[in-house]
Amino acid sequence: MATLILHTRSAVNPYLQRLHPYPFAKLRALLAGVTPPAGLAPIRLSIGEPQHPTPAFVREALMAGLDGLAVYPTTQGGEPLRRAIAGWLERRYGLPAVDPATQVLPVNGSREALFAFAQCVVDGTRPGAKVLCPNPFYQIYEGAALLAGATPVFLNNLPENRFGSDFAAVPESVWRDVQLVFVCSPGNPTGRVLSLDEWKALFALSDRHGFVIAADECYSEIYFDDEAKPVGALEAAHALGRGDFRNIVVFSSLSKRSNVPGMRSGFVAGDAAILESFLLYRTYHGCAMSPSVQAASVAAWNDEAHVVENRRLYREKFAKVAPILAPHLGVELPDAGFYLWARTPISDTDFARRLLAEYNVTVLPGSFLAREADGVNPGAGFVRIALVAETAECVEAAERIAAFCRSL
Repeated sequence: MATLILHTRSAVNPYLQRLHPYPFAKLRALLAGVTPPAGLAPIRLSIGEPQHPTPAFVREALMAGLDGLAVYPTTQGGEPLRRAIAGWLERRYGLPAVDPATQVLPVNGSREALFAFAQCVVDGTRPGAKVLCPNPFYQIYEGAALLAGATPVFLNNLPENRFGSDFAAVPESVWRDVQLVFVCSPGNPTGRVLSLDEWKALFALSDRHGFVIAADECYSEIYFDDEAKPVGALEAAHALGRGDFRNIVVFSSLSKRSNVPGMRSGFVAGDAAILESFLLYRTYHGCAMSPSVQAASVAAWNDEAHVVENRRLYREKFAKVAPILAPHLGVELPDAGFYLWARTPISDTDFARRLLAEYNVTVLPGSFLAREADGVNPGAGFVRIALVAETAECVEAAERIAAFCRSL
């Protein structure tokens, strides 16, 4: 009897085929088959997952808000949460009144918002549409650009430029097609913070070419000098006379600031006209924040004492770990954030694989966080070390890494 085989056209979005494997999928493949020494406890410094305890008052507010589960939440979020976020922006960045009704929108973590934002603002039907990203970068930027039908353009962040983005090096022919620019300040993985002058240059380019700026500021509250806090995009806009925040939207999160990555709570804020369109998009997207999470988020945004303590813990870790690693990897204190961007004496992938095999410490190869652009992968020869574990564990990991480097 003949077998009938039906051939059907795939209904999968063809843009999905353009996506690269996620860095941690690459890491799993790289480390497959490695057997770490049984006598050493595993220490994982590869993923930027905060491991400090979640503040008790945030957990209590979450539980106290569970009655809210009986109702559908609104996409715009409740007024108490939007007011809390607006108030935090005003206190943190010295801004005049931020309108919680039009300039703030709660989101379920910055990751989903960064991705969705590109789908909202990029016109993928326009020939040659481009999205500019730092390189190395948070891989969501690239995926968002590709699935919006745009081409990512990578701007290398190199040590000779202190890992800054040289916007002046981008040709005018490229700027003409750029619709969206992703900026990460403090940077992941380099920890680089944009200066007011760099923001000024980027704003001028936005005025000239009409692109939107998406400023990822998720690491803004982990810094080392209370007199030199990272400058935010809205803060820079206000200082430069752009009080309407035109073409600027910032993305922030409680994950790192308040040690609640599992709560998936963040916000976008800035240009009211853009946020109006983004709210419309999100109304269809179906991504409203749970009322119980909103209640806990209000408590977190309204408290700074736990953030001060969080910073103290990170400062303590950097102060103890950096001197151990500096003689071997040439690491320097970042401007902000909780990563060390460390140059390796051998290839970054060999370094990561051998470090696990010999000392049971996991780090992330820098080449997995970047793409080749202008003939170079700016992440190659670096590893990202996330100082997220407790201090003693981070120090132990640093001593093992130092021993590994001495053995090379």
